[in-house]
Amino acid sequence: MNTTRHSIAAMGQDLGPDVLEACRQLFGAEQEALAQTVPVAARDLAYGPHERHRLDLYGAAEGGLKPVLLFVHGGGFVLGDKGDSGWPNAAVGRMAAQRGWIGAVMNYRLAPDHLWPAGSEDVAAAVDYLRGAVAEHGGDPERIVVMGTSAGAVHVSGFLKLRPDHASLVRGAVLLSGLYGCTSLDPKDTRYYGTGDYAPMSPWDAVVETALPLLVACAQHDPARFQAEFLGLVQARLARHGTMPRSVLMPGHNHYTMAMHLGTSDRRLEEEIAAFLEDIL
Repeated sequence: MNTTRHSIAAMGQDLGPDVLEACRQLFGAEQEALAQTVPVAARDLAYGPHERHRLDLYGAAEGGLKPVLLFVHGGGFVLGDKGDSGWPNAAVGRMAAQRGWIGAVMNYRLAPDHLWPAGSEDVAAAVDYLRGAVAEHGGDPERIVVMGTSAGAVHVSGFLKLRPDHASLVRGAVLLSGLYGCTSLDPKDTRYYGTGDYAPMSPWDAVVETALPLLVACAQHDPARFQAEFLGLVQARLARHGTMPRSVLMPGHNHYTMAMHLGTSDRRLEEEIAAFLEDIL
């Protein structure tokens, strides 16, 4: 594990396809082994009319209703898939299954063809679908936790904004290396938000104000903007609620490996997520 951490540290805070592929190589063997032991339980369940409105489920249907962890992948608003291509997002569902939960991993509509609030609308639609259908697959519709990384964390945050009833739909949210509205809009973000006034679209107020239990995490080698967003949200929550949200700074990881390593022998973040679920469910 120390060798892996040194390799990640050597990559610095940069993003890009070369860094992404290097990160994939670090965890590829473990992820492939996990795929052999935890098969998909239900594939391409349609939670809406668009071809990207699909999710996969992992975990056993028998043995009583289980907590549900819904994972929303990253990809800069324009890329990403619920399976093993690109970032190995299916590993999050497999990790959940290994913990005795039901793991749900979703696709959503991508920019620039689908602008704000499409991604957050899709999270809401997936939650609504799971509340109606997941019991058939062994999941408890009253114990859903939604988790997103990077752009996925943005879409989860937007779900909190779009659905004032979110606390009656899910029991908590896990936000990994996300953007919440603490920093200025980046030119790349306009691929999703467009070039208009960002203020009405920012999920900031909803993420700061919500009474929903949150676990907020950032990587040691995240780009500076993501670190500033993490610190800004923690500070804003402290000012608003008199206490910080449950928060984790993950040493030895970068923006890509923050979620990518889940389901491997590095279980530090997995244990934090498990402890969070145990406390709120």
